[in-house]
Amino acid sequence: MRRKSLNETQCPIARSLECVGEWWSLLIIRDALHGLTRFDEFQKSLDIAPNMLTRRLTALMESGLLEKRQYSVRPPRYEYVLTQRGRDLSPVLTTLLAWGNKHFAPEGPSILLADSQTGEIAEPVLVDKVTGREISAQAHRLVPGPAASEGMIQRLQHYQRQRDSHATTTDAHYHEESLS
Repeated sequence: MRRKSLNETQCPIARSLECVGEWWSLLIIRDALHGLTRFDEFQKSLDIAPNMLTRRLTALMESGLLEKRQYSVRPPRYEYVLTQRGRDLSPVLTTLLAWGNKHFAPEGPSILLADSQTGEIAEPVLVDKVTGREISAQAHRLVPGPAASEGMIQRLQHYQRQRDSHATTTDAHYHEESLS
């Protein structure tokens, strides 16, 4: 049974997951961001079956995240190099690292992000490039873009109504508690 393709949806998250939603894909991108380029390097790092690695590398090339380059003629050997699209996943993986450290490392973080020049530990957050403010679910909301279909506009309006309803319920709950 073939799974449903997410390419036709207008949701950029769903479209992105079409390219990188399979967990091996993000691990390959992670390793590529750290300099691995060759099949055997990926296989050793990930302890992944060769047939699965071949499928994932092919899918990442088809999605434009990696490109295959020949580095040896005899015998023919290839490396897999990140494209700009693939390199643009770096902040996504950094955010995933911070989230994983916060929620899935009860023993404490095993990997931290440090400033390359000072060595100081960084605390990654997502900020708005225009205002410099931290982006959060509380301070920001989704709005339709110029290419949004009527269905997408309705979905986003529904999300906002749900969010407003939840906020009203939560605010009323906190108000009742403060009166007690």
